[in-house]
Amino acid sequence: MTSAARTNHHSRPRRWRRSFRLIRDNARAYAWLNVGAYGVTAVGFVLGIVFPDLNAARADALESDGTAGLVQELVLTPPLFALVILAVNIGKVGLGFIFLPSLIVPFAGLGLFAYFAVETGITLAPTSPVAWVQLIPHSLTLIIELQAYILLLLGAWLLGRHWLFPRTIGAPTRRRGYLRGLQCMGMLAVPALSLLVIGAIWEAISLRYFIHPLAEWLL
Repeated sequence: MTSAARTNHHSRPRRWRRSFRLIRDNARAYAWLNVGAYGVTAVGFVLGIVFPDLNAARADALESDGTAGLVQELVLTPPLFALVILAVNIGKVGLGFIFLPSLIVPFAGLGLFAYFAVETGITLAPTSPVAWVQLIPHSLTLIIELQAYILLLLGAWLLGRHWLFPRTIGAPTRRRGYLRGLQCMGMLAVPALSLLVIGAIWEAISLRYFIHPLAEWLL
């Protein structure tokens, strides 16, 4: 094994250790973000059940923008479907709702994600027996993907805190605090990306192979 390969081999576990240490050092914020993310999603879920028109409006929107049709086309090809899911989760949610807004406005990603989570809960709210069955495998997808987003939210929270209050981490200026916050976001992006990959694979496989047999068995 070359020296470069050995360095790369040892650097990956080191990056993971730094990521988990960062989560452990900010366990209270991580716990509150879990409560907030799952809680806000649950609020949207309840709203979708209590007010079916909200759920119907989301379904119509997905039909209008072509999302529903794209899902129907791709679901028969799980590898391609997983890649598309991963691209959407990283590009639209991870970057669009959390990462990029937080680079410009402190904590902006937290507020935008709350809106996304409510909308997601409304979309997933089951309004038929088949939809309740679909929720069985999809609930695991939701848990995995929300955990990934919570890690990114923790990074956005640390960026905002280091940026606005740099002296709390011993940084002499806000610029230094901002750079430290970016490092934190980068470290947390490693496990977040891994979870998004797992979530995309599970979602593609479960929609292709599990929904129909479950529906036939339970309904």
